[in-house]
Amino acid sequence: MKPTKKVKSIIISILCLALSLTQFYGCQTPINTPAPSEESKSFESRENNESSKFDDYTRELFIQEVTSNTINLHYTLKDPEAYGIKDYKISLGNLSREDMENSVSQLENMKAVLDSFDSDALNDRQRLTLAILKDYCDGELGISDLTYYSEPLRPTTGVTSELPVLLAEYSFSNQKDVTDYLTLLGNIQEYFASILDFEKQKSKEGLFMSDTAVNTILESCRSFTIDPENNYLISTFNTRIDKLEDVPEEKKETYKTQNRNLILQKVVPAYQSMIDELSKLKGSGKNEKGLCHFPKGKEYYAYLVKSYTGSDRSIEDLQKLTETQRNSDIINIQQITAKNPSLLLISQGADITVESPESALNLLQEKMLSDFPAATNTSFEVNYVHESLQDALAPAFYLTAPLDDLDHNVIYINKKSGYQGVQLFTTLAHEGYPGHLYQTTGSHAAGLEPVRSLLNYPGFVEGWATYVEMISYKYMDLEAEISNILMYNQSALLSLYATVDMGIHNDGWSLDDVKKFFEDYGIKDEETIQSIYELIVQEPAHYLKYYIGYLEFLELKKDMKEAWGNKYTDLEFHKRIVEAGPMPFYILREYLLQ
Repeated sequence: MKPTKKVKSIIISILCLALSLTQFYGCQTPINTPAPSEESKSFESRENNESSKFDDYTRELFIQEVTSNTINLHYTLKDPEAYGIKDYKISLGNLSREDMENSVSQLENMKAVLDSFDSDALNDRQRLTLAILKDYCDGELGISDLTYYSEPLRPTTGVTSELPVLLAEYSFSNQKDVTDYLTLLGNIQEYFASILDFEKQKSKEGLFMSDTAVNTILESCRSFTIDPENNYLISTFNTRIDKLEDVPEEKKETYKTQNRNLILQKVVPAYQSMIDELSKLKGSGKNEKGLCHFPKGKEYYAYLVKSYTGSDRSIEDLQKLTETQRNSDIINIQQITAKNPSLLLISQGADITVESPESALNLLQEKMLSDFPAATNTSFEVNYVHESLQDALAPAFYLTAPLDDLDHNVIYINKKSGYQGVQLFTTLAHEGYPGHLYQTTGSHAAGLEPVRSLLNYPGFVEGWATYVEMISYKYMDLEAEISNILMYNQSALLSLYATVDMGIHNDGWSLDDVKKFFEDYGIKDEETIQSIYELIVQEPAHYLKYYIGYLEFLELKKDMKEAWGNKYTDLEFHKRIVEAGPMPFYILREYLLQ
């Protein structure tokens, strides 16, 4: 999903990015090759045994984790039974203290098991998965004492904002999907109660959110509850049920009645309870500014930055990297326009005609072949965001295919954004080809282990989509100089948000500091600046996954050009990245350099 300037945006956090492929190897001994010694036989046997044990463990880990949250399970697998998953508890998870303590214990056990594997006895892909899983455990265990610094109720990407969207897009392939969904609705009150208990403890710890953040959440929740009889979870459910084949009309009407009753008697009251309890907690927040104003806020922000971006660089180094790239982009624009000053004005009005999103995506698949391997043979469809959800969603997003249904790729366009021409074209590159859809299906086809689909690496995923979005400017039917000006300008604009994010949460910038920073770049609209400031205060590191991820790909390209020398090509570079799949950049860099 692309970042948006709108205060109200949302990130769909379900990332279904992997498919396990079975490989078969011949057993014939080559002619004239000496028979293996007893010692080598023993070594090969140990390798095979360790490799088999590792596959068994990661398979069990995948099943255990994917069944712990029914929404994750639904968005990850179309047919759970094909993965041996028949009985599972319908759950949204829980934020109770007991569950959080159990999670830490499970992470410690997981780390111990991972440490017990002999990496030398694993194949290359398994060693990579092992390194990624170990790194994940280390990162999460490293902040286990900062639990109450996390915020499940982020105003625009938190539970109360994301859950209705995930429910509205919850697809029905059979009646089991419907009954699971209805059971989930019945669990929302209990789930929200656990979140409120978590927020009350945050308040006791002096870590509760600001009044500004509370007001944003309250506004969103009130909007959801304002007209219960016409709630969009009723209308979107009815639409999906009507499309379900092989279900008698009488049964469909029964499901519709059940859903309506659950919305009115369970879901809306859960949101009303959220409103009531958060209103009581309002005023208990002790910090209206960035995370660094909390006792261990800088430590937690450093974790967020590393987790969100996949970069192991210090925040100070990231700030320098961001400033260097911004200066480079601005200088590039100045150099182009110095030769022809009229190009700056022309670029401001430059546009292209996009006949339809589908035609643009097909064109992108053709144009990208000069820089990227051909896309995996799969299908896609373009849908439009339901009218009732337009205010809550960003201009576009890609809803990833389940692991076992790779043809089900959907890109959603929000008509309310008004995107057309250049904006629409580059957005489709970001979401489709060679962006999210391309990378996701390509990584699937390369054989990512299912367990890796459960790990979220937004710096890689959004960084890749931003990186290829910049490349897509040259695919438009515009003069090269104009395309370059537009691309450099977009890159520089994103850098401003990244700098402000790190300034607020690491360096303690106030609203006045942010105003002074933007004024240096000719941005003086105080209302806009305040909206940006409030959004970034409430959503720390949100914009970094786009921009820092993008910069890390640029830095990685430089490193690979130096390491591969004359063998380097963009085509091979992009191929290797897609095949590797999402992971932290410091692991990806080491993997590509091997």
